[in-house]
Amino acid sequence: MIDALRAAREKTVRDHMRLENELDFDAVMATFATPRYELFGQGTVIEGDEAVRGYFKRSRTPFPDQSNEIIALHQDGDAVIVEFWLMGTHTGPMHVKGQVIEGAGKSFRVRMAAVFEFATGSDKITAERPYFDQQAIWAQLGVG
Repeated sequence: MIDALRAAREKTVRDHMRLENELDFDAVMATFATPRYELFGQGTVIEGDEAVRGYFKRSRTPFPDQSNEIIALHQDGDAVIVEFWLMGTHTGPMHVKGQVIEGAGKSFRVRMAAVFEFATGSDKITAERPYFDQQAIWAQLGVG
């Protein structure tokens, strides 16, 4: 049972990340018990279907080709921890510190980590907590 649950959780996380790359946000939402992102460093919690779909739209408008590439995946208790590369090209408008910065075609690639939490006994995500350095992205884009 434990090995089957571990395998199911790993599949859920891999599917979740692949589906984000494919922009299949309906299917991404189905990987959650309740959609929830906690953006570490920004102190922002995005919860619920409408709010999470808005987050996807806001993050993909400046970077429509945003994608991730898994480096490593680890499990501990009710959490799956993923290290990955996040990449994208700034082609649409981006809001930074009250300013709108139009896309300049510059790309970024940063190493990140995310913790995917699961309810005990479940293979549905209860929260995704990405950890990243926003300044590193802005520096690569020449923004800030």
